[in-house]
Amino acid sequence: MDISDYLQFIRFEGEARPDIATLRAIHRQHLLSIPYENIDVQLQRPVDLDIHRIYDKIVEGGRGGWCYEMNGLLDWALREIGFQITRLIGGVMRSVQGDGVLGNHLVLSVQLEQPWIADVGFGDGAYEPVPLRSHCFEQRGFGYGLEEMGKYWRFHNHEFGGAASFDFIHAAADESLLAEQSAWLSTAEDSPFVKALICQQFTPIGYEVQLGRVAKTITPGGINEWLIQSAEHLAESLQERFALDVPELATLWDRVCTAHDRYFGATEGN
Repeated sequence: MDISDYLQFIRFEGEARPDIATLRAIHRQHLLSIPYENIDVQLQRPVDLDIHRIYDKIVEGGRGGWCYEMNGLLDWALREIGFQITRLIGGVMRSVQGDGVLGNHLVLSVQLEQPWIADVGFGDGAYEPVPLRSHCFEQRGFGYGLEEMGKYWRFHNHEFGGAASFDFIHAAADESLLAEQSAWLSTAEDSPFVKALICQQFTPIGYEVQLGRVAKTITPGGINEWLIQSAEHLAESLQERFALDVPELATLWDRVCTAHDRYFGATEGN
């Protein structure tokens, strides 16, 4: 694994130093260059937290990844540059589902003059790292919030976000819990990642989203949504909007349609 190859892959320019300017730039470039996606889970390929596998998949293979892979790769890269990193346990939608979801999200804390939260693995969350303090903030015209809640911190997503919030504990993660949740999310029939194809890509002005057959472009002004009509249309969409070329996805088209009808309802004339 080579940090210079990663920096070239995300099109980072300049000298990488352990400072806030570098952190912000790498965070942005990672999100603009690498899509959030669960294609391997959909294809029933094994996934884990191993950084060598993650690096090979993303940097060498030109793919994206989900939170454990996206933030796992960022964790490695920042450490290589000299940043002090703490991996944190997160829980997406803990506000609704309770403590059982803890570990379904990996978050990073970066220690500079104060702790900063870095998260390139939420799919449609913050564009830049966020200082660890309770506040509301705006990035690219989207509004977010960070709230201290005793033991937990809560990240509030923008109004068009796929998930409204996630909670995290600002302490070193229980790595066994992250591994356990990763295994469950990648294989369990009830896992949302097993149920549906998910791809999300940051753009300078918003997000591109693919959720099963549903395609979306999200900007601060709202959501433009349409349905993918065929396996060929899906392949074209993933190539054009996410720079993903995975021919094997054609074999999943029937499954994508079945999941869409089950969870979103069949659409007349679709």
